[in-house]
Amino acid sequence: MEYELCATCLFGLEHSLGEEIDALGYRRRETIDGRVYFSGGEDAIARMNIFSRYAERILIVVGSFDAVTFNDLFEGTKALPWERYIGKNDKFPVKGHSIKSTLFSVPDCQRIINKAVADRLSARHGVTVLPETGVLCQIDFFLFKDRAALMIDTSGAPLHKRGYRPESNDAPLRETLAAELVNISRPREDVLFWDPMCGSGTIAIEAAMRMMNIAPGAKRYFAAEKFPYLPRELWRRAREEAAASVRKTDFEAYASDIDPACVELTEANVRRAGVSACVKVFRKDALEIKTDGRRGTIVCNPPYGERMMTPEQAAELYRRMGEHFRTLDSWQIYIISSSEDFPRLYGARPDKTKKLYNGMIPCRYYQYFRRHDGERGGSKYGKR
Repeated sequence: MEYELCATCLFGLEHSLGEEIDALGYRRRETIDGRVYFSGGEDAIARMNIFSRYAERILIVVGSFDAVTFNDLFEGTKALPWERYIGKNDKFPVKGHSIKSTLFSVPDCQRIINKAVADRLSARHGVTVLPETGVLCQIDFFLFKDRAALMIDTSGAPLHKRGYRPESNDAPLRETLAAELVNISRPREDVLFWDPMCGSGTIAIEAAMRMMNIAPGAKRYFAAEKFPYLPRELWRRAREEAAASVRKTDFEAYASDIDPACVELTEANVRRAGVSACVKVFRKDALEIKTDGRRGTIVCNPPYGERMMTPEQAAELYRRMGEHFRTLDSWQIYIISSSEDFPRLYGARPDKTKKLYNGMIPCRYYQYFRRHDGERGGSKYGKR
């Protein structure tokens, strides 16, 4: 059976997610901010949940229709074939979003959709009472420009929850965003990869998982594994494929931090992720690291001056980072920050930037490919 599916993601990750869908052999239909619609067989549900590095959820699209009034929403929802996906005993809570639409009240939309689904199921299953004691079938609606898409969540816990990070530091970086930072930095086996402000180790772990070709969801459970219309064999085959895809690599990553508690936390997360062979964890001040004659790439997520440090402390850190990192020969530097003033504080214009979101925080990913030391072939900020 062919399914219409939707993969949600953080803003800015749509391109990488789309390429990932292509690589897994499925057909992209449409891309909008935070969502990629695509189609594939039932295997796509299992494989996308297990293999995707960038998606937050994989949703089955039950149907879509125009909805300008609440009556449109009720009748359009009721006309969809919910009985294909929801049994007479199953739970079907409703959640969702409304963006640029006439029907802007999410609670009202939830109530109307729930009533329409209940009416449809009662009629189709021939019952007057729906006990909602069985399998959880989370309904997700998305109203965008008066067009409603009604979906069923197959993931359960969001896909950024890989399972290797049950605890994190005060300002954790979502795993899917870390995977994108790694992707843009182009990790290679012959180049040392270093996160000198590792926190809970997410960036280095995602880099090692990528290089070892470890499927992010290989060790976790998904809501759709209980759906009776999806054979268990799908999940077994996908996990076998994931296990067979793991490869050996000479890739080396360093995860260091000035805080001993972060180092201890990262060590535990590295073990849980199964990447100890690639990731070396140790305590070190980021402003004291040296190249030791090696080629290297730095990828880091320094404090923004919000949950960690004051704005003034963060600004001073950025200045000192710029001064020290410019001594690291020809190393490439990748830094994500919410500060639009980062280049001036750091002391160099980036060669490239990309807008990303760390949760709800708008950020920029500053990328430095060449030296920017002003006196030795580079250029200081503002002096091109």
